[in-house]
Amino acid sequence: MSKNQTKHIPPIFVGESKIHGKGLFASRDIKKGELIGEFKCTPAKKDGPHVLWIEEDLGYKVLDDFKYINHNNKANAAYYDDFTVMSIRKIKKGDEITHYYGEDWGD
Repeated sequence: MSKNQTKHIPPIFVGESKIHGKGLFASRDIKKGELIGEFKCTPAKKDGPHVLWIEEDLGYKVLDDFKYINHNNKANAAYYDDFTVMSIRKIKKGDEITHYYGEDWGD
């Protein structure tokens, strides 16, 4: 990292979720299309807690606080296959950050 670059600090914190157990929340307002952060992960061969499936046969166990992103049909963020999480609409400070996990998940 050069002198002019600063490390991206994700604007997030973990708290109690009304959706499920723990959740990930915005520590400040987040603009639509903003990078929230990059998650750490390891390849997974089996499903389990905090395993994100990029494709049917390609899963990753999320190892950091991004594992607390809960499902919502009206999600405000998305995981991408480059291991980034981006906002897909404006997220207000204190709002829970959510992702649409697919039709098999209910609200």
